[in-house]
Amino acid sequence: MLTSAVLAHTVLVITAAVLLYAAWNDLRNYRIPNELVAVLAGLFVVHAVVSGRWVEMHWNIAFAFLMFLIMLIFYIRKTMGGGDLKLLTVGFLWAGYACALPFTIFLLVFALIHASVVKMGIVKAIGPDGRRVPFAPTIAAALIGIFMLGCVEQAPAPGDNAPQSPKSSGEVSPPQSR
Repeated sequence: MLTSAVLAHTVLVITAAVLLYAAWNDLRNYRIPNELVAVLAGLFVVHAVVSGRWVEMHWNIAFAFLMFLIMLIFYIRKTMGGGDLKLLTVGFLWAGYACALPFTIFLLVFALIHASVVKMGIVKAIGPDGRRVPFAPTIAAALIGIFMLGCVEQAPAPGDNAPQSPKSSGEVSPPQSR
């Protein structure tokens, strides 16, 4: 069990590194390559298998698909970029329905920070065509935030939720009267 926990955390660290690279690439080139999105989706599958979360993986996939359909409306109306749509879909895949609220709150907080940094002139807000706004740094920060929050943790092993008897928990039972 220790080995799978180490592997699960290693996958999270690798995922965070890929997210940081995607954020950097979006800041510099206003692009999120499909390969990075595919790697992030693949890392989700690997993490689900090694952490034991594979039993709820179908719910994460369904939730990510639902969010994709909702965000597709914004993409069609040209209020959201294709890279942001892809990266947010993978973000909701990782978060699932259980961590969607913390993920969304982190998105809001980091979007406000990003807007403040843009307002101060530290980061460019608009790309060469006058329309692009790099949103990958916000998405990456929010997803890393739920990793650090522990929202995407290893599933408990079978029997871990069972109540412990007083003898197995180290407690001493009171003496019985006769």
